[in-house]
Amino acid sequence: MMAEKNVGVGEGAPMEVVAARDHAEEETGSTRMRTAETLLRVLPMALCVVALLVMLKDSQSNDFGSLSYSSLGAFRYLVHANGICAGYSLLSAIVAAVPRPSTMSRAWTFFLLDQVLTYLILAAGAVSLEVVFLAYNGDKTITWSEACVSFGGFCHKATASIVITFGVVICYVVLSLISSYRLFSKYDAPVGYNHKGIEIAAFHG
Repeated sequence: MMAEKNVGVGEGAPMEVVAARDHAEEETGSTRMRTAETLLRVLPMALCVVALLVMLKDSQSNDFGSLSYSSLGAFRYLVHANGICAGYSLLSAIVAAVPRPSTMSRAWTFFLLDQVLTYLILAAGAVSLEVVFLAYNGDKTITWSEACVSFGGFCHKATASIVITFGVVICYVVLSLISSYRLFSKYDAPVGYNHKGIEIAAFHG
């Protein structure tokens, strides 16, 4: 009887050690992923602030007149979009840094907001890029001359701000992929039935 008891203890002890080691490795991996995601959310905040400041300071005056970012609606939209994305990046980085258990509502919130902000900043960059393209090349069909010939400094700063903004777009695309993977790899759509008895997907937080 004593021999059998000793065997049971000997067999159970390694299992507990393995379980504890696996748990520790899982916690370490989770901490590393949380740190990486936090840094990835801080990066677009810094880029947004830089792009915003460059555009805010973009103005030029010469013999041909004066030109400022506020004169063009696309550039004003770029400034507002970068400001919104900077604020969201800061808040989402703080939330991501807090060690909390993942829930479906939290995963859905990150997924939806990441998608919305990605399209917001992409639209701002695309519209501003079109304006800069016209400023450099003009449009002969509407007799719009190349403004950058006379306002080269203004165009250079605007181009720099737009390039940085597209860096923000890349960051948000990566974040959208991460939040999408986290949501759809862990949670399935709850199944419900309509009044006809047909199975449908019902999403709940």
